[in-house]
Formats: sequence, structure tokens, C-alpha cells
Amino acid sequence: MKLFYLFALLFGMMLSAQEKATGPIISEFGAVYKISNPDFKTNVESEFKVVFDVFSSPEDPSALNRSLETAARFLNMHGQAGVPQEQLHVALVVHGKAALDVLISTAYRKRYAVDNPNEPLIHDLLSNKVSVILCGQSAKGRDIEKSELIPGVQLALSAMTALIQLQNQGYQLIKF
Repeated sequence: MKLFYLFALLFGMMLSAQEKATGPIISEFGAVYKISNPDFKTNVESEFKVVFDVFSSPEDPSALNRSLETAARFLNMHGQAGVPQEQLHVALVVHGKAALDVLISTAYRKRYAVDNPNEPLIHDLLSNKVSVILCGQSAKGRDIEKSELIPGVQLALSAMTALIQLQNQGYQLIKF
């Protein structure tokens, strides 16, 4: 019987070691695995400037867009690794099908009959100084009015323009 309890304890410890955790920057989104003693060390003194190119969206309009959540994962992963938040500079350039994922819930509901599941995530990102930039071309092509955007989402001439300008400012492009 003692062997069974010992096995159960060890198994439980293994499972808890494999669990993802959110925070320290975004508490409700962006869970990541802790990586103990990596061979390629994270330089916690570096400035990290990243722009994520987000153009796809889930088929189910009630599902969270995991591409948008990547920004929360990036912040939490580096925060957990000891990189100070002021050294993390993150931008999302949103276009294509994902353009509708930055709408306030009232506008989203008119199109999909459900609240925007991404709205709380976008609020958390914006409150942590993530720039969320919507392609103006995608907005026009999808009949999105500026008044329908989650407050704080910026409208650009185009995704291409925003991506070029951010890369010229030293942001590194990550495209999924």
C-alpha cells in the first residue's frame, strides 16, 4: 500500500511539473510551461521588441484566437524567466480574418450572435502596453467602423505599413 501512495505522489509531482502557469504579467491568459535550466540561456538584460503578424481566426466565433494570445504567452514566459516587463515591447498587427477579433462585443454580436471572446484578452494586453494595430484595408474590406473597435486598438493604413514601420523601429517579426 505504501508503494501505491509513493507512486501516486511521484506521479502527481510529475503532472504538476508539466502544468502551465499564467502570470506574472497577464494573469488570465497566456499560460506557459516553466523550462528549468535551458541550454540556450535567456538574456534577462536584453530588450525584446517583437511584432506578431495575426491574420487567422478560429472557425468557431465563440473560441479565443490563440494567435492573439501569443502576445500574453510571450509576456508571461519572459516575465517568468526574469526579464523585467519594461524590457518587453510587444505589438500585434491584425488583419485578414482576424480583423473581426478586435471588435467590441456589441459589434461582434451583430455579426456572430455571441460576445467577442477576445475582448477581455485585448483589454489585458492593452493595459500591459501591448500595441494592437488593425489593418485599415482589412477594416474597410470587412465594413468595420473605427467606433466598433475595442478602445485602444489603433487603426493603420495597412498591415504592411505597420509591419514595415515596426521592423524599422527594431521590432522582430514573428509570423505563425
